[in-house]
Amino acid sequence: MGLEDTIVALATALGVGGVHIVRLSGDRAGEIIEKCFEPVNSERWRVGGNYTLHLGWFKEGGVAIDQVLIGKMLSPASYTGEDVYEVNCHGGVHVALRILRACLRLGAREAEAGEFTKRAFLRGKLDLAQAEAVVDVIAARTDSAGELATSQLAGVLSRDVQSLREFILETLAFLEAGIDFPEDEVEALDRAELKRRLMKSKEKAEAILEGSGTGKILREGLITVICGRPNAGKSSLMNALLKEERAIVTDLPGTTRDEIRESASLGGVLLHLVDTAGLRQGEGEAERLGIERAWQALARADLILLVTVAGEAPAEEERKVMSLYGDRVVVLRNKTDLLPGRRNSGVWGGATGENDDIDEPFRLSRVGGDRKERRVCLNFSVREGYGFDDLEREIKRRVYGAELSDRRPVLSNVRHITAMERCRESLVKALAAVDAGYPWDIVTVDLRESLRQVSSVTGDSVDETLINDIFNRFCIGK
Repeated sequence: MGLEDTIVALATALGVGGVHIVRLSGDRAGEIIEKCFEPVNSERWRVGGNYTLHLGWFKEGGVAIDQVLIGKMLSPASYTGEDVYEVNCHGGVHVALRILRACLRLGAREAEAGEFTKRAFLRGKLDLAQAEAVVDVIAARTDSAGELATSQLAGVLSRDVQSLREFILETLAFLEAGIDFPEDEVEALDRAELKRRLMKSKEKAEAILEGSGTGKILREGLITVICGRPNAGKSSLMNALLKEERAIVTDLPGTTRDEIRESASLGGVLLHLVDTAGLRQGEGEAERLGIERAWQALARADLILLVTVAGEAPAEEERKVMSLYGDRVVVLRNKTDLLPGRRNSGVWGGATGENDDIDEPFRLSRVGGDRKERRVCLNFSVREGYGFDDLEREIKRRVYGAELSDRRPVLSNVRHITAMERCRESLVKALAAVDAGYPWDIVTVDLRESLRQVSSVTGDSVDETLINDIFNRFCIGK
C-alpha cells in the first residue's frame, strides 16, 4: 500500500443528505473516471483545465448510476499533489456506495484513514503541523478553536518554527565546520557569538511557546464542574449555559444524583460542563454515590463554578471546596434577585447590605499568616439572567490573561508543545555548556537535540511510526 496506488473514499459522512462526494487520487484516477463518466459536454471535458466542474452521467457497464458533477484537480496543483477527481452525486447512501464500488472494481483501492492528507504531506503540499491542523479544523466546536486551527493550516505556526529551525541549523553548521576542519580557514564562531546565537534561539523558542496554555484550552476546552448545595441553582445554571432544558429542576433537594455532561461555548471557550449532585450528607445509597462522584469530578476539574445562595452562610461542604481547590473556584452568589438592593452584578466589591458578614467567607481566602486576598465572587441570578457577562469576562481573563488580549496563540497541539519545550531545554543545556567552557563537540550534542525536536513539529525529521500514528487519527476520506 504505497503512493503508486490509486485510492478512493467517501469524503462526506455516510448518511442521507443533499450531496455525497466520492474522492479519487492517484495516477490511474483519470483512467478510472474516463471509463465511468459520460459528460454532457464532451469537448469541454476533454479540453477543460484544472479546477473545473463537469456535468454528466456516472455509469458502470453502460448502466447509469446517477447524474453527477465531477471536479477535476490535476497534478501537481491538487490537495494531494496527484491527479484528484471528486464525484459529487446525490446524497443517498445507495448511490454513493455504488459509485465507490465501481471505482474499486476498476482498480482503485479504498483509502486508509487520513491517507489523502498523508499523501499531501509526503508530496510536500503540507508540512506535518499543517496536516494535523486539518483534523483540528474539522473538530473545532467554537469560533476561537476554528480560527486557531485555520491559522495553523495557513502555516502561521510553521513559519515561526521553520525560522527557528533554520537559525539553529545555521549555528550548528558553523560549529561543526570548526570541529571537522580545524586546520582550514573556516570562519568559526567565538564563544561570545555562539552564546548570543543560542540566547536568540532560546528566545525564539519561548516566543513560540508563549500562549501555548491558552492555545491548548482553545483547542480542547475546559473541564468545568458545577457544584454546590442542593437547590442552589446548579441545574438551572447548566440549562442556562446550554440554552436548553437538559437537567431536571425541582424544589426538591437531591434531584441530581449522577453527573450530567454536556458542552457549551462561552466567550469563545469550550466548556465541558459537569452538573453534579448537591453537596450534603446524602440520604440514601443512590444520592451518596452521586455525591462521591461529585467530589471525584471536582478533583479533575480545570474550572469549578461553586453555586451558592446569596445571603446564606457557607456550609461545611462549600468551605471544603474553596479550601481544596483555591483559585480554580469561581463563586456564583445565585438568587441575589431575592435580596432587596442586591441586584448589581459583578466581581464582589461594590455591593453592600445587611448580609455582608454572612457573605464574607465566600469572598476572602487566606494566603499565609493574616494576609487576605479577594476571591472571585460574582453576584448572580440564573432566573433573571444577570451575571453571565461577568462570568464570561472571568473565563476570558483566566484563559487569555489579565489584559484579555485578543491575540490568538498558534501553539495548541500537545505534541507540538512537548517538542518545543524539549527544544528549549536543549538550548538551555547548550548555553550552560558554553558558560562552563566545554569543547564545541559537547555543545553540539544539545544543539542537535534542539534541532531534532523543532524539526519534529513540521515533519522535517520524524519517524514513520509517528507519521502513521498521526494520520490514523483522521477520518476515512480526508
